[in-house]
Amino acid sequence: MSVDQVSTPSRVAEPDEGITLEELALASRNHAMPLEAMRYDVTPPGLHYVLTHYDIPMLDPATWRLTVRGLVDRPISVDLETLKAMPRHTSRVTLECAGNGRAHLTPRPVSQPWLTGAVGTADWTGVRLVDLLEDAGIARGAVDVVFSGADHGLDRGTEDDYRRALGVADATSEEILVAYEMNGQPLPPQHGFPVRLVVPGWYGMAHVKWLCDIEVVDHAFEGFQNAVAYRIKRNAEDADDPGTPVTRIEPRALLVPPGFPDFMSRTRVVRPGTHLLEGRAWSGWGVVRRVEVSTDDGHTWVDADLEPAPDRHAWQRFTCPWEATDGQHYLRVRAHDASGRVQGDEPAWTTGGFANNADEAVRVVVMEEPPR
Repeated sequence: MSVDQVSTPSRVAEPDEGITLEELALASRNHAMPLEAMRYDVTPPGLHYVLTHYDIPMLDPATWRLTVRGLVDRPISVDLETLKAMPRHTSRVTLECAGNGRAHLTPRPVSQPWLTGAVGTADWTGVRLVDLLEDAGIARGAVDVVFSGADHGLDRGTEDDYRRALGVADATSEEILVAYEMNGQPLPPQHGFPVRLVVPGWYGMAHVKWLCDIEVVDHAFEGFQNAVAYRIKRNAEDADDPGTPVTRIEPRALLVPPGFPDFMSRTRVVRPGTHLLEGRAWSGWGVVRRVEVSTDDGHTWVDADLEPAPDRHAWQRFTCPWEATDGQHYLRVRAHDASGRVQGDEPAWTTGGFANNADEAVRVVVMEEPPR
């Protein structure tokens, strides 16, 4: 029996099928950011979301090397100290998993069961990828740049290192970092120590962790993570549909949960009176220009006060006053970005559960403080 006969990720769950033990096992390895952590401008590393496809490799920084090879004039191999001696650059970047919101879809694609917390913002420090590529000298005829991590495993019967590619035009953007620090400290193991790729504006699958090899090639890369795993496909029955690639982050706004929670349901409880709702909004297609808030489950909307973006690819804080009255309320928020994209109110279903940025209602019960 083959491994792929035992496990079938990315299938569509049966109508009455609950979360599987395999999905629970994934959820115990990976973790979302608690939404109350959006109060931090910069997410502490232990609260930042984590997704690891395979095992977290243990790499020795003393022997680690990053190679740049393939269709280049001067193949290079650098150690960590050499990398750190190059000009440093720091960017504040919001990362979001492409599957964020997957568990809200019906029918549910079977995979890591994210709700809405697969996001986080950090200050990433490293060298510009374009500087490394210029040192190596991209030769004529280059098409894609392939990034390989040290993590290795099986996915749907395909065994490989985790590898992703960017076209040469994207890879030579001055924004992309080969990062060795997160929030001013060495990368934690789960975030790619000693070095990872940071591709501002793109979903998390592009930010290859435990980076060890960069190869410039003369063809479109057809590796599993590019050609199969991260594709937008609408029809689960059409096996011949290659889909379109997952790329940039769709606009999203999320509320910091107001009040305090019920332990099991996470329903929020607040007291009657005036409350300042707050949250964060972001998009990979341009800064957010407007955030709307609804306190009556989407029937009416008002504009929130939106703070300027601290960095082009970092989330923005928004606030909105709310006069809370007794009873049950459903709060919603939606973002509009500079490209004209607007966060939708209905999820766009895909076979992999990717890029679902539909606004999700936050249930709030307003009640007086009980007598003591």
